[in-house]
Amino acid sequence: MVPRHIVFLGLALVGLVAGASSYLAGYPDAARWAWLGATVVVLGPAIATATKGMLRREPGVDLIAVLAMVGALVLGERLAGAIIAVMLASGGALEQFAVSRARRELSALVGRAPRIAHRRSGADLVDVAVAAVMPGDVLVVKPGEVVPADGLVLSEDAVLDESALTGESHWVRLESGQVVRSGGTNAGAPFELRVTVPAADSTYAGIVRLVRAAEESKAPFVRLADRYALGFLAATLLLAAAAWIVGGTPVRALAVLVVATPCPLILAAPAAIIAGVSRAARHGIIVKGGGPLETLARVAVVLLDKTGTVTAAQPRVAAVETVGSESVAEIVRLAASVEQLSLHPYAPAIVFEARGRGADLRIPEDVRERVGEGIAGTVDGRRVAVGQFEFVAPGSVRTADLRAIEARTAVEGSAAVYVAIDGALAGAFLLQDPIRAEAPRTLRSLRAAGIVRIHMVTGDHPDVAELVGDALGVDRVFSERTPQEKVEVIRQVRAEGVTAMVGDGVNDAPALALADVGIAMGARGATAASEAADVVLTANRLDGLVTAIDIAKRTGRIARQSVFVGMGLSIVAMAFAALGFIPPAVGAVLQEAIDVLVIVNALRALGDAKKRPARTEEVAGLARTLAAEHRSLQPQIGDIAALAAQIDSLPADEARMRLVSLCEMIERDLLPHERAEQRTAYAAIRKILRDEDPTGPLIQTHHEVQRRARLLRRLVEQLPTEGPRPEDSRDLQRMLYGLHAILALHFAQEEDLYALFESS
Repeated sequence: MVPRHIVFLGLALVGLVAGASSYLAGYPDAARWAWLGATVVVLGPAIATATKGMLRREPGVDLIAVLAMVGALVLGERLAGAIIAVMLASGGALEQFAVSRARRELSALVGRAPRIAHRRSGADLVDVAVAAVMPGDVLVVKPGEVVPADGLVLSEDAVLDESALTGESHWVRLESGQVVRSGGTNAGAPFELRVTVPAADSTYAGIVRLVRAAEESKAPFVRLADRYALGFLAATLLLAAAAWIVGGTPVRALAVLVVATPCPLILAAPAAIIAGVSRAARHGIIVKGGGPLETLARVAVVLLDKTGTVTAAQPRVAAVETVGSESVAEIVRLAASVEQLSLHPYAPAIVFEARGRGADLRIPEDVRERVGEGIAGTVDGRRVAVGQFEFVAPGSVRTADLRAIEARTAVEGSAAVYVAIDGALAGAFLLQDPIRAEAPRTLRSLRAAGIVRIHMVTGDHPDVAELVGDALGVDRVFSERTPQEKVEVIRQVRAEGVTAMVGDGVNDAPALALADVGIAMGARGATAASEAADVVLTANRLDGLVTAIDIAKRTGRIARQSVFVGMGLSIVAMAFAALGFIPPAVGAVLQEAIDVLVIVNALRALGDAKKRPARTEEVAGLARTLAAEHRSLQPQIGDIAALAAQIDSLPADEARMRLVSLCEMIERDLLPHERAEQRTAYAAIRKILRDEDPTGPLIQTHHEVQRRARLLRRLVEQLPTEGPRPEDSRDLQRMLYGLHAILALHFAQEEDLYALFESS
């Protein structure tokens, strides 16, 4: 169906061209009738629109265009009337084009929603409507198809293109058992998934609902433009009256009305706002209309939830402590074998740790799990229990080693998962929720973007929350806050300026709803957080917040620029028209040129002002490779701290053996990795970031790591053959703790930098 603006524009153009042809052919009467028809065909709908606005007590500036066309007909300026009609109709057509162009990404998100799913029924595949998919169903996703529902990968692996969800172009490889979100496109071989939530509640369905809500919203800035328009209308009428009185002819008043027809004011703000919303969607940011986008540009205070927002909400093994004679490798292998069948949230982290160490996992037998307490099973004939201390070793006495583990978890804010083998306590996994790699850089970018205060609010214990807050450099930490108390925090900090709240869980929903701008993390479009939020970051990355603010600020600048430039040009033209230098017909053509200028300028909001690092796929692949090497080295880094804690309680010969093994690991794995980074990655980064070189401090850290590794090796070489003496333990502990601290900091800095090139 052809849009009505196009129909009116076509009829008006036909009338204008027919009239011009008739006039040139020597038929002036026919020309005047053609121009009259062109004017009337647009004037009728324009009067209807203006009347509706008056009845709603919302007089629009299109009233000026109506007055100009009526005046042209009354004064016999039919050519001017036809040109105004073409101008008004083309303004509507331009607006329609701007809206459709700006909404292209939003419409693409909605249009690609899957409608059919392939459900496995025994050995057969049955095509069913996506709405009929339920938890427990096994679906097959064929190459090139969109994943229809959230679930777990059942096949060996799956390769997905999630660019429509996250804005990131590189593919994601998921292994068996990992969570897959709906909305991604299968970029590899067919794979199976087990549905975990109904399709209606899946990630992509929620995003589609948010997109539709975004399309239906109206921006406060558009209403602000309407307020400008009312003042502009009054000024126009006064100037037109003055031109008539001073010039002595109503033609001058008509000329003023013609050039004052404020299409720039009508179209500029909506076009820019819709373009900004569309641009955000292209980056995986769903903004629920122009209102939140306009408010986001004025944010001065940001509150961040901790778990799942600044941290990954995916526990990671920080260290493996041993109690007794079992080796770390054996503890990890046996515990992870049992944990493969566990439902506990810590189980994936333990299995991931084992795979990172290259452990040979087995399927356990006689498995029994007590939900919330632990799991036990038999692996290679050995009975293994993993879980809480009371579950794995009931009635055991807390030794000095155990008290040391408990003290470390209390100080570091970590959690302990204990392991017993054949009824004897063997060791413990220390797990932490790591800070997101991109979080420190994101906070620095927020401050550079003009955010005045950054706070963190969480339900966690103060000791844990303050450690995270110190690592990030937030201004204040609000800890041990319930959902209701988070709302009170919002009320408190709103006195500091326009406030944005960023969260990801159901418990964040009340605070998200109260904040000036609520921002939900993680693309879970059906959760309470996403429904309560004004903005949803579909990519599970915090740096989308910086992108959203940048887009909001740029969109606001372009909208205001378009409005004021359009008004300014119209005012200048009005002055010349009032003085008699611009006749009505010429003024109509001039105003049309102003319309086109401001519309084109408003559409600049579709583009990016800031260029992201112009990385190549080679650099991105290198960053991903080195980040993967970091992950594989993390267990050994954690072992350094574990050895430091145990060095004074281990038998001397075992302590010496572990120290020698540690030095060999450093020489074999760690130092070659650091040298390769400096030679390859750092050189590539310097080439891309010519204006700023962030690798200087990292190179200095490399030197310090090498220095400390050399000192450690010398200490170990000087130890007696039988092992360290009591007086050696203090120096060894100091050296080990220092080496662990600098490596942990250095890895965090590098991962922060690599994340920029992995995702850019």
